[in-house]
Amino acid sequence: MTQVMPKEFVEEVIETPARTKRTSVRTTQSPRTGVAFSRHFSSADCDPYDQFEWTLRDAVITNEKGVTVFEQKDVEVPAAWSQMATNVVVSKYFRGKLGTPERETSVRQLIGRVADTISRWGRKDGYFVTDEQARVFHDELAVLLTGQYAAFNSPVWFNVGIESKPQCSACFILSVADTMSSLLDLQKAEGMLFKYGSGAGTNLSNIRSSREGLSGGGIASGPVSFMRGYDAWAGTIKSGGKTRRAAKMQILNIDHPDIKDFIDAKRVEEEKAWALIEQGYDGGFNVAGGAYDSVFFQNSNLSVRATDEFMIAAMNGSKFPTRKRTDGSAVEQLDAKELLHRIAENTWICGDPGLQFDTTINDWHTCANSGRINASNPCSEYMHLDNSACNLASINLLKFLNADGTFELESFRHCVDVLITAQDILIDNAGYPTEPIGECARNFRQLGLGFANLGAVLMSKGLPYDSNEGRALAGAIMAILCGEAYLISAHLAERLGTFRGYDENRAPMLRVIGKHKAAADKLPAFASLETLNEAAREIWAAALESGIKYGYRNSQTTVLAPTGTIAFLMDCDTTGIEPDIALVKYKKLVGGGMLKIVNQSVPQALANLGYNADEVNDIVKYIDENDTVEGAPALHPEHLPVFDCAFKPLKGSRSIHPLGHIKMMAAVQPFVSGAISKTVNMPESATVEDIYDAYAEAWRLGLKAIAIYRDNSKRSQP
Repeated sequence: MTQVMPKEFVEEVIETPARTKRTSVRTTQSPRTGVAFSRHFSSADCDPYDQFEWTLRDAVITNEKGVTVFEQKDVEVPAAWSQMATNVVVSKYFRGKLGTPERETSVRQLIGRVADTISRWGRKDGYFVTDEQARVFHDELAVLLTGQYAAFNSPVWFNVGIESKPQCSACFILSVADTMSSLLDLQKAEGMLFKYGSGAGTNLSNIRSSREGLSGGGIASGPVSFMRGYDAWAGTIKSGGKTRRAAKMQILNIDHPDIKDFIDAKRVEEEKAWALIEQGYDGGFNVAGGAYDSVFFQNSNLSVRATDEFMIAAMNGSKFPTRKRTDGSAVEQLDAKELLHRIAENTWICGDPGLQFDTTINDWHTCANSGRINASNPCSEYMHLDNSACNLASINLLKFLNADGTFELESFRHCVDVLITAQDILIDNAGYPTEPIGECARNFRQLGLGFANLGAVLMSKGLPYDSNEGRALAGAIMAILCGEAYLISAHLAERLGTFRGYDENRAPMLRVIGKHKAAADKLPAFASLETLNEAAREIWAAALESGIKYGYRNSQTTVLAPTGTIAFLMDCDTTGIEPDIALVKYKKLVGGGMLKIVNQSVPQALANLGYNADEVNDIVKYIDENDTVEGAPALHPEHLPVFDCAFKPLKGSRSIHPLGHIKMMAAVQPFVSGAISKTVNMPESATVEDIYDAYAEAWRLGLKAIAIYRDNSKRSQP
């Protein structure tokens, strides 16, 4: 069954067992003398990079016409890395101008500059007891990165070891006030974020509506008008100085007087793009002068902030007021059900806006005494205070799955410990686009550790993504990840001190940790998950006990990010929490080129389901030739759900039901500090009512945010 976390306050004092056995972090050191790490992945007798076999390879990307759009010859990469990982990492993350001596030529250099820099910073800032402990940490981190166990967010690869104060966070939340200087300051701050490879989100609800007057006697432009300018800058500034456009999130509260204009904004532009395509303009997304290059909001995700009050009104068919920004007085009474239906209609046409559930978000807020959560980053996974930053990292779950289907629990926990420590080191040594953001980052130390390749893990184990056991496994893994992250955060606090805002927020923080623990105590029971569930319960008990005793180093520790480019770095079949889009995919590369991606989890899934070697070979060959598993020889019909994907294949009829996506999110949301970046995919035949119902169900199940995309609703799509 789907695990749904209740919203009510968790008040009881929870009795906790003794701290569970640790494999990496010891707690015997005197206060503020650093943290001791043991070796788990590395060896004291071997350079971490020498644990891997290396090879020289050309990194080449061609477009669909066979024309080379990127090439770097004789790059050194781990032999186990795929050609795709090679192409993506060399083209996106190697620094220095092509053809010059400054250009990086080896993955050793790339990982070395990141691992060396973080370890040096950690030693400087007192994270390690001795130089030898710093070396142990360095070697563990280097092996995790080289072995594709985990990866930092893109700004770390772009900037660490290059800039003296590098921008390390991918996710930012910016605020804006209803003044001209603030409106222009927002534009500047976003531009600097985009330059170094990050995205930003802002709630625009402070801006007075187009129904309100100005002090000079005129009428205000309203937030939608300013959104056009912000979107244009995002489209102009390349992310990280590379080829990808920047990304941003724009949010408006449901009670803003311009809410209907905001809801319609992207649909209006989408219809303009359709008209241009019909007149012969190129319909590709990243085409200069093309249809989508000629309309607004193509760099922006739009989300409506809905409260429980509004959602209840929509379910009951009652009225809901919009209010002036200047004095809070009511402007008009809107039919809440019709307004939610209007959101669904626009989503049906172009995928926007999404919904963020404000009441739920703030009910899980660890720092409520320092301000409310108003906004998110562009992909809706990072949600915290205004003018804040979050650096991300993701773990490749498939690396911890044994051939017999068991999960490497202690290795996974150790990986979490190393990454949380590394991410925390980044905070004080990073640069930030404005001083308020830097101050907030240092005061609250927000981190976002998550995972990738869940879909591949489930498929490899022979579990359908849309199944009770599949959801239970995902929930157990995320519970362990988040609980371990808070446990190491408590031990870091014991040695190095809590985040500066902890004392003010001790009560709401422990309250939220208690809510997480209560959810772990109620994980769905499956015999196959007994070990993981018990570990999750013990870890959360220890995380709460240690937090009560020492506090926490970080105000939040986890998100579930989309893991786009870094998923290719780790050779993941699936990104973030997503199922596979299709068993065979064709990815258009920004800047030109096409890559064919074939799911590598299918053979292991078939073996675990009991197929012999010949049957596996025949089925895989069929998939490669037909782009679908439906109709494959020897495949039992009852096993088809294991291979269901987000999109229906061209030659098939099956896909994951939209509710399957929502239930998966609900299973893991109680164990995520922030939220989940995920698309709920719907077939082209889905109706507006289907989308309306999905929004309502997401709210009922306790999600913080939801984005929906109906297949082929846009004229250009992945």
